[in-house]
Amino acid sequence: MTSPYAQAGFGIGFEWGPVGAGVVAGDIVAVVDVLSFTTAVTVAADLGIDVYPYRWRDETAVAYAERHGATLAVGRSAAGPDDVSLSPVSIRRVTGITRLVLPSPNGSTIAKQLSDSGAVVVAVSLRNRAAAAEWVTKQLAKQLTERPTVKVVAIAAGERWKDGSLRPAVEDLWGAGGFLSALQGANLSPEARAAVAAYDAVADELPALLHECAGGRELTQYGYPQDVAIAAEVDESRSVPVLRDGMMFRST
Repeated sequence: MTSPYAQAGFGIGFEWGPVGAGVVAGDIVAVVDVLSFTTAVTVAADLGIDVYPYRWRDETAVAYAERHGATLAVGRSAAGPDDVSLSPVSIRRVTGITRLVLPSPNGSTIAKQLSDSGAVVVAVSLRNRAAAAEWVTKQLAKQLTERPTVKVVAIAAGERWKDGSLRPAVEDLWGAGGFLSALQGANLSPEARAAVAAYDAVADELPALLHECAGGRELTQYGYPQDVAIAAEVDESRSVPVLRDGMMFRST
């Protein structure tokens, strides 16, 4: 019996977090973590830096980075002026790096989780939502010549409360909805339609609302207002980072 949560019968779906990514399977999956994993990945892609998603920043991450000849991002608060972290500002100013292991508990974890699923996984943020939608539309046209149905799913990563439970983050809802609204297609699930409606309701007020939402205020309080400003560069990136063999690279 098909799960009632799988959004079966719809060509375009939407769900939240790592658990949702496991329940609503897609042939093409857009991972959305606006503050800040997927924004950071698009900034890296703009600079020609390939990104390896990873779950945790621990001893296994050190070994993983060494195995791939990559730099391991440090914690945002621990980063010095020459270090690279999850902060898009740090990535934009870095030099001499071509490969980066970028751990995060949300978007990076979901991308890593999906790496062996067989799905085409793309990193989507507000910066590249239109470019990603164009790229996915082209992929759909190719894949539909080979099989009758192809499903696209947007996964909003969300954040975590202190008890570890999922905190739905409105910036990820907007990022996912903005991507889905730009797709050339119909047959959206009710969940996907809700995400599109959420984006359409605020599209004319971005980026101001990104600074005022809880996630934007949190980063600003911690001293990273420029990370929010970069995340608010709506449609300014043409990079579409695609996950292949554990690495996100800029697709053409």
